[in-house]
Amino acid sequence: MNNSKYLIISVLSLLLFFYACNSDKNKLTIAISKANNLENSIYVKWLSKVNSDIEFINLYGLKVDSALKIIDNCDALLLTGGEDVYPEWYGQISDTSRCEDFDKYRDSLEIYLIRKAVKINMPLLGICRGEQILNVALGGSLIVDIPTEIDTNVIHRNNSWDCYHEIRISKNSLLENICKAKDMKVNSYHHQAVKVLADDLKMSAYTKNNIIESIEWKDNTEKSFLLAVQWHPERLFSKNEDLSLPIAQEFIKNAINYHYHK
Repeated sequence: MNNSKYLIISVLSLLLFFYACNSDKNKLTIAISKANNLENSIYVKWLSKVNSDIEFINLYGLKVDSALKIIDNCDALLLTGGEDVYPEWYGQISDTSRCEDFDKYRDSLEIYLIRKAVKINMPLLGICRGEQILNVALGGSLIVDIPTEIDTNVIHRNNSWDCYHEIRISKNSLLENICKAKDMKVNSYHHQAVKVLADDLKMSAYTKNNIIESIEWKDNTEKSFLLAVQWHPERLFSKNEDLSLPIAQEFIKNAINYHYHK
């Protein structure tokens, strides 16, 4: 009788073990290049509106080698907003004085993460600085300061998050396919932007003064999901859901697909 009891307990323990392993295996994991407070991150809250059962990993603060190992076990990479990209990365070191704050460690971390993600065909989403660093990592350059290099006809930043302007979405682009939109208003908080596109990228949205507002693969054949936007969709869902929630949904859909096929 006791032997039967122990046998049942052993079998149940094994089942629980395999269930736990399978649960961990099925857990969607998204790496975030920088989130100051992961639990209260607006990026986490935004993506969790689509799927509340995601594990998020903040890679900022880790050694580059450690972060590169971690994303081997992740399903997507989110590049968040933040400081200016140090202009030496795109051959304009003489323009440093026209930039604002830098974080050279973050530049290195994100550039190596992007290159690794592209190599392993991992879904990538860039937001604001995330768009800029993505373009730089793949060989493009940046407008160092929009007001002095272009104009102030379109206001891209004020002293608060309450800054909006219109964009035009390119026909037949991935962005148009995701958001089902053409001319829309977006929020904005930046003074830099994409200048020369990396060879493998194309523009998918722009302003009336021709500032690039979104980029994607020029040819996505046999490539994973890649989209970057200059606006902040994580802060836009309450005012313009069309250019917010669909982006989160598509990103997570591709992360799930990557999870089960990597």
